[in-house]
Amino acid sequence: MEYRIFGDFNNREDYEKLKAIIDYHMDRYYNKDNPEISDFEYDQLMINLKNFENIHPDWVTPDSPSQKIGGTAKREAGVKVTHNVPMLSIEDVFTKEDVSLWIDKVKSIHPDALFSVETKIDGLSMTLRYERNSDNRLELTMGETRGDGLVGEDVTANALVIKDVSRYIDLDCQSLELRGEVYMSHQDFIRYNQEQEELGKKEAANPRNLAAGTLRQLDPAITKGRGLKMFIFNVQSGPQELVTSHTRGLSVLKEKGVAVVFNRLCSGKEEVIAAIDEIGDMRGSLPYDIDGAVVKIDQISYRDDFPAGSKYSSGHIAYKYPPEEKEVVMESIEEDVGRTGKLTFVGHVYDKATGKPARLCGTSVSKVTLHNQDYINEMQIGIGGTYLLKKSGDVIPKLCGLVTPPKEVYKASTVCPVCGHKLVKDENMSDIRCINPSCHAQLLRTVSYFVSLNCMNIVGFGDKYVESLINLGYINDYADIYGLKEYRDELVEKGIIGKEKNTDKLLNAIDNSKSNTPDKLLTALGIRNVGKSTAKEIMSHYRSIDELMNVTAEELINIPDIGQTTAESIYSFFQDEDNRKVLNKLKKFGVNMVMPQTTASSDKLSGKTIVVTGSFDNYGRKDVENLIITNGGKCTGSVSKKTDMVIAGEAAGSKLTKAIELGIKVVSIDEFLSMIS
Repeated sequence: MEYRIFGDFNNREDYEKLKAIIDYHMDRYYNKDNPEISDFEYDQLMINLKNFENIHPDWVTPDSPSQKIGGTAKREAGVKVTHNVPMLSIEDVFTKEDVSLWIDKVKSIHPDALFSVETKIDGLSMTLRYERNSDNRLELTMGETRGDGLVGEDVTANALVIKDVSRYIDLDCQSLELRGEVYMSHQDFIRYNQEQEELGKKEAANPRNLAAGTLRQLDPAITKGRGLKMFIFNVQSGPQELVTSHTRGLSVLKEKGVAVVFNRLCSGKEEVIAAIDEIGDMRGSLPYDIDGAVVKIDQISYRDDFPAGSKYSSGHIAYKYPPEEKEVVMESIEEDVGRTGKLTFVGHVYDKATGKPARLCGTSVSKVTLHNQDYINEMQIGIGGTYLLKKSGDVIPKLCGLVTPPKEVYKASTVCPVCGHKLVKDENMSDIRCINPSCHAQLLRTVSYFVSLNCMNIVGFGDKYVESLINLGYINDYADIYGLKEYRDELVEKGIIGKEKNTDKLLNAIDNSKSNTPDKLLTALGIRNVGKSTAKEIMSHYRSIDELMNVTAEELINIPDIGQTTAESIYSFFQDEDNRKVLNKLKKFGVNMVMPQTTASSDKLSGKTIVVTGSFDNYGRKDVENLIITNGGKCTGSVSKKTDMVIAGEAAGSKLTKAIELGIKVVSIDEFLSMIS
């Protein structure tokens, strides 16, 4: 959708176009958690809209973006719930003059008015309802998202796994309702994206989007694992001691162990502006994102005297900090390889005006991530080029525009800067990778993965030992693991793994792993898109790793659930000369490459690809899968057009739904047993 600012405020057609543009971007931000424009650009669109509506108030209708709060409750994420107290937005202002005018207005009616100035956390709102239970304790009974401000969704299960959310609060009242902001820290955001990168999955755009998607997860375990946090910024309803003075209410909650938003109590506009500046100076050092400072009338009873329309909370304004930008010169570009083999680019920049690191949001910036070659081409990045650098509350500074182009756009190397192996560009993707599993940059990851539970399952071989053995030169590829026994006495003497007992225990575990079935070895090789279940499916079609090494990508595609990308990844891996050398070393060390012979008790399911889903009264799912295999059939974990039959038990779920949609035969456990009896 286009981003447009209109200048003719008498053109009704332009006004309607602008409404449609803002509606589109509101949906991307609030409902899809995937905005296409920055907060600053969105704010400019809303200012443009208000200019139209100030001149033509008769054009304003209830469906105008200026009259709507934002999101809609998502039915799939939880049941809808009507808020006891509407969860309204806060009216934005963009200059300190506007802040001063608003304070003057409040003081003209209430000269004794005080103000709370708070950090405006860049996350998503949640209200927490507490009720006194049968044990006479004030207990959390519901967590609800904002939705459209009047109706949200019940996310209580997820709220309970957020560490900052108190399940019980020690207050003497029958009920309490608190509103706060759920957010993700920079550390947890970076950790999530690192995990996504290692899995070859899409990374999150920013902490706010990730926090929103995480709170709406149907599985609370996912929410808990991602480490969401929350600050309370308002008492929606409660005892008198909490709803008279806003800052006093927050102070009481803080004393009771509730995490509350940073706030300053101010008496006049000079103190308010000073507090806004203080928060602005803090932006660069905070472990989370903020997108402004909120100013509230502290005396809650005064707020209704200052209404701001049906969309906004009375007695509040939010000052939005302008995005900081600096012109920087690209001094050099550094290439490296991450633990996944992905080629990374870091630009070294300096402030064009000072020749020193650029100062943005209170921090010094001399490095900027350049993502990938497509991004470099699009931004025309090269040595000597001048660019706009922005850090508007974001975790990582980013280039946001070209000022002066370089003499030439930077081109990535064709070989790995760490090991010299030829680099490969992912098909239909932007990433360039080193696929050499012996590349030192990736070695800790590849070896740690190789020895892990779902791979070769070498018990006791932790990352600490792996790292030490790599650094001391004992391991240069994962085949070297099986040569460690030759250095047994040396390892004991140096105490790398421990004394004799620990060293022998690990060496025995390594030796025992040689007899694993080849599907575990295939998983351990770390080929992209080949996990445990995929490896097992592939090796059910081939007698050995040697046989698999010589198949074409076209042959692999004929295996159920193996797509073009996976097939090409497998083929490319086995055609690489360095990978073949490592496999030959594994073979010489005696690692099993041959699948065990299995004798089917019948061939009644020969050629059939079957999916088992749900639960069964007298059988475990593994038992059913074994029956399929011993009768000549093949088991897969997902339903596709290549599936011949689905055996469905209780709570079969999405696999059953997909089978019905695709017209695939579905049978009960009793029908299946009749087929093979």
